[in-house]
Amino acid sequence: MTGRRGVLETRRLTLRRITLDDAGFMLSIWNDPAFVRYVGDRGIRNEEEAAAAIAQSAFTLYENYGYGPYCMTRKADGVQVGICGLFRRDNLDDPDIGFAVLPPYCGNGLASEAANAVVQHARDLGIARLTAIVSPQNAASIGLIEKLGLTFERAVTMPGDDEAISLYGMTLL
Repeated sequence: MTGRRGVLETRRLTLRRITLDDAGFMLSIWNDPAFVRYVGDRGIRNEEEAAAAIAQSAFTLYENYGYGPYCMTRKADGVQVGICGLFRRDNLDDPDIGFAVLPPYCGNGLASEAANAVVQHARDLGIARLTAIVSPQNAASIGLIEKLGLTFERAVTMPGDDEAISLYGMTLL
């Protein structure tokens, strides 16, 4: 993986910071049935709402922490396939890794490739410990999280949610 300000590269992917120009793409991610099922319905229904959500969440992460979600783009054709990045949650002590890939691009290792790059990026940033939160029913994401080296720690309930989700963690440094 190589990196420069806001950009990570892997063999097949470029991961870059999300911009307001990605509102349509993020609308697709946030309304993908698997995202809604396993992550939650953000209630974002148009590009204007998506742009506002990007400004409120992604831009705040970039400004406050120097990291956030990254748009995964295939080098071969420039197609946006998903997101992967580092997040901060008020009720978690450590940053967490998150990822989502649109259905046509699932199952060929792109999420794994991106997530490995993001874990290395976290190390490069000096992050000592990394977590992941995941629905206990999301077997594919759990498999990737465990492949990255994170292990189950406990069930947690996020603010505003009724159901507990699984918290995984690992020491990086």
